[in-house]
Amino acid sequence: MKIDLSNRTAVVSGSTKGIGYAIARGLAGAGAAVVISGRKPDEVEAAMAKMTGEVGGADVRGVVADLGTADGCAKLVDAEPAPDILVNNVGFFGPSDVLETTDDEWRTILDVNFMSGVRLSRALVPGMVDRGWGRVIFLSSESAHNIPGEMVNYGVTKTAYLALSRGLAKRVAGSGVTINAILPGPTLSDALRDQLAEDPANAGKSPEQAGVDFVRANRPTSIIHRAAAVEEVANMAVYVASPQASATTGAALRVDGGVIEDII
Repeated sequence: MKIDLSNRTAVVSGSTKGIGYAIARGLAGAGAAVVISGRKPDEVEAAMAKMTGEVGGADVRGVVADLGTADGCAKLVDAEPAPDILVNNVGFFGPSDVLETTDDEWRTILDVNFMSGVRLSRALVPGMVDRGWGRVIFLSSESAHNIPGEMVNYGVTKTAYLALSRGLAKRVAGSGVTINAILPGPTLSDALRDQLAEDPANAGKSPEQAGVDFVRANRPTSIIHRAAAVEEVANMAVYVASPQASATTGAALRVDGGVIEDII
């Protein structure tokens, strides 16, 4: 299978690092013009330079915007008003006792992890429908099924993405636009690498070995017995964004290493 995204433009939110960057790089490698976004100008510039070096002939643009705000989402839309592919990836996670999480903390994670996808989709999907072709991908998580007791707020945002993606797919039914969610399991993103490195128990371990130990301790139902690489998640996103995935829509697609016990 040869995936050709030439003459397509992809916007990937939160794409200076980790899974977002890997998805943007994969789309660029398939020929798409890619828009990298992030909150910090230096990180956006560094990601653009890195991708230009890694993908020969890549067409890469950057937008600096805080997508946890309505104004930031509007800034990205103003800069790139007509993409063919939208990947709603931006998000964050961290321990938060649900009995102590404040209203402001709830609003922050909902704005970043959920409302960014609502706002960008609301602004950009109508154009895709008018043009008769488009791909929208929401980065959910296995935590949408297995709500982490230590990160209930994060799990809630990822479950909400499943509902949003399925409902939005129904809203644009028959238009040529597909809407899907991807559910990664534990993945060696920059965020997880940093979290593992902060644990004294991982001193002297490679990130990969620390990831194996994390999965064994915290996701014992994993079938691959390790954390995924960001590229493994990106591979699914590139396929879902392709013309070959035209019959895949309204789906929750797992790249979770078998963590989720359900068979369907």
